[in-house]
Order: sequence, then C-alpha cells, then structure tokens
Amino acid sequence: MMTTNPTFREGDEVVLARGSYQGTPGVFLHLNDDPKWADIKERNGSVRSHPMEWLAHSAAPAPIAAH
Repeated sequence: MMTTNPTFREGDEVVLARGSYQGTPGVFLHLNDDPKWADIKERNGSVRSHPMEWLAHSAAPAPIAAH
C-alpha cells in the first residue's frame, strides 16, 4: 500500500537540502514504490530519484519585473 505525502505535491518547486547533490533545484513529480524515495525533475530535464528526507520546498521564484 502506497501512502500519500502531505508535504509535497506534484509540481512543487523543491531543492535538495541534503546529500551529495545539495542545492540542486527541481520539481517534485511523485513518490516511488518505496515512499521514502521520490522522483524530481531537475532543471536540465533529468528525472532522478532522491530520498524524501533530502527534499525541501524551494523559495518561490521572484516575479520578473515589467520594463
């Protein structure tokens, strides 16, 4: 049985707060079959699995000022 994750939703901006790729930004896609792991889409288009405990919400991007 797969549990739901109340912390992250599909499309949330995330960053790897821990681990060997600390600071890597991405978009949360979904939990894997093992709910301790999730897939994120990194900025370069790669989809990679990372431990949930490494993920943190990313600060919202700053709005682009109109000129």
